[in-house]
Amino acid sequence: MNTWNVRLGINPLSWMNDDLPALGGATPLSTALREGAEIGYAGFELGNKFPTEPAALKATLAEYGLACVSGWYSGHLAGDTVDAEIDRGAAHMEKLRFNGCKVVVYGEVTGSIQGRMDTPLSKRPRFAGEAQWAAYAARLNAFGEHLKAKYGITLAYHHHMGAYVESPQDVDQLMALTDPACVSLLFDTGHAYYGGADDPVALLRKHVHRVAHVHCKDVRAGVIRQTRNEGLSFLDGVLNGTFTVPGDGDLDFEAVLSVLREAGYEGWLVVEAEQDPTVAPSYACAKKGYETLRGIVDKMAATQAQAEVH
Repeated sequence: MNTWNVRLGINPLSWMNDDLPALGGATPLSTALREGAEIGYAGFELGNKFPTEPAALKATLAEYGLACVSGWYSGHLAGDTVDAEIDRGAAHMEKLRFNGCKVVVYGEVTGSIQGRMDTPLSKRPRFAGEAQWAAYAARLNAFGEHLKAKYGITLAYHHHMGAYVESPQDVDQLMALTDPACVSLLFDTGHAYYGGADDPVALLRKHVHRVAHVHCKDVRAGVIRQTRNEGLSFLDGVLNGTFTVPGDGDLDFEAVLSVLREAGYEGWLVVEAEQDPTVAPSYACAKKGYETLRGIVDKMAATQAQAEVH
């Protein structure tokens, strides 16, 4: 059978939220790890409750038979030097390398409004022109080259609401200006739609050969419209239910995974959905996300096997 070399992982946001610590704040890390492993996930992305010391992190995950998928890194290359970024990121990158990670989730936080409850998304930062874009891309290239050379880690750039690279046009520009050998794309289905891609699959198809990591987030289109129309913040939208797990919203994950498979993507499919666990129970939602993706992956394998027989 022509199996697809992907693994299913999850971000702890289903249990606890880094941007809104009150959401799931009392939930111990052990609960998330135990439940995630029980559901069937092979690994976790990192969050603020994970051990920061590399060996301690490895031991904690090993207790549950889980891999370290990757971890978010708050980058400042839009406003700082490459040398400063290299120094600032050293401990995080070493932790990822020690734990066998192949990618780092690079999220640009310079000027970002994603964590500001009182700031509407329309106030996000933007580059002033081509010169600023080009200078930013050059710094990303240099940082990505360093990460590969020193740690064997690929910079997977996370386009994100409230930041410099949010819209499909921003993603296009970033991919056009950066070196594929240095900078890859983290494709996030939910942020793609929220950022303006009415058809995230079309955006994915355009850049699929640059994709090194995938966040599988579903969306509630009506909540996104409300957030836009009322000038709400990113966090307001989260609390109102912008995001959910695959299979519970309006996106077509079968189409997304088909594009990835056809392009030869190999890596992690990570369920990630910022939600209030008192409204969206962690275990049930994590299980639904897993079963949705697992079902699609298994269906694709079965279809391929049937085709090979005939």
